[in-house]
Amino acid sequence: MKAFSAITLLAAICAPVTGAPAQTFRTEKHEVRVVTVARGLDHPWGMAFLPDGRMLVTERPGRMRVVSMDGRVSPPIAGVPDVYARGQGGLLDAALHPDFARNRLVYFSYSEPGPGGAGTATALARLSDDGTRLENLKVIFRQEPKSGGGIHFGSRIVFARDGRVFITLGDRGQMDMAQDISVNRGQVIRLEADGRVPADNPFVGRSGARPEIWSYGHRNVQGAALHPQTGKLWTVEHGPAGGDEVNIPLAGRNYGWPVIGIGRHYHGAPIGVGTHKAGMEQPAYNWNPAIAPAGMDFYTGDKFPGWRGSMLVAVLRQQMLVRLELNGEKVVREERMLRDLDQRLRHVRQAPDGSVYLLTDQSDGRLLRLEPAR
Repeated sequence: MKAFSAITLLAAICAPVTGAPAQTFRTEKHEVRVVTVARGLDHPWGMAFLPDGRMLVTERPGRMRVVSMDGRVSPPIAGVPDVYARGQGGLLDAALHPDFARNRLVYFSYSEPGPGGAGTATALARLSDDGTRLENLKVIFRQEPKSGGGIHFGSRIVFARDGRVFITLGDRGQMDMAQDISVNRGQVIRLEADGRVPADNPFVGRSGARPEIWSYGHRNVQGAALHPQTGKLWTVEHGPAGGDEVNIPLAGRNYGWPVIGIGRHYHGAPIGVGTHKAGMEQPAYNWNPAIAPAGMDFYTGDKFPGWRGSMLVAVLRQQMLVRLELNGEKVVREERMLRDLDQRLRHVRQAPDGSVYLLTDQSDGRLLRLEPAR
């Protein structure tokens, strides 16, 4: 009976979605059709498009799968290390090396267990030719020190145009440490693709500073992407009861948490000294009250021409997709879309064909595709 159940479960996992009705939504620029590509994913967190059109999708409890465009979901890929799957921790983002077609290297972030609790780690591994396992795994970064808490792991991975890699780190709930550059808390870090520290990082050679730091004073950056024209890194970050931010992190700059910010802490107290302080950067945009922004991407495709050049942000708490219109580095308009979808959205990515994919944050999580309504 147990063998029969396992076979039945595997067949169900690998089967494409059938009978899932599409939903249509009107936005300011386009009528959008939302199609369920796959479901049954357990708190999916990260996704990356493979050259053959399939996708890698991570699940927070510690599984990585391949999903085809017809909705077939593979069994878990072997070789994923143990993760600290508690609270907000687990297997988190995934990204492909820019030369993946040749080297098949996958980068992924996760909450790594160890003495003292857990911390964000980033590893690279080769995806086997048949896509069933990770090979030659190498951890290229470990957040130090670890913490026993289960919140604020950050964890987005973004490759810059020069081949270096940005990784975002949350403050792990230890907010005062986000101002301490001798530890890894509340930062964006920058590494060579093999994990070495670039010689031109802003704190290289500075006594008492960790050389991998690019910027600091962040709370919990869960969205990051390169601007398609400038190549600069943009991020979105969770504030507390208010003060979610869009930032454009620059080398060596301090983004203020928890000394400055808008909104208030959950217990009602104001944040730090107020909204401004000399030597600390202002966000490019913010939300108050908080919306809980998660993954983000810039839209450059042809399927939704009215969105071209906009920034798309997946939102958890207020369950929507936000579109920000930009004029250079200024946000000039915000549109709140798909609110009637009634889903916590964890991530958003533009596909190579110009469609848009979303991940929903739930135990029966879905991979959704946005396409123009016909």
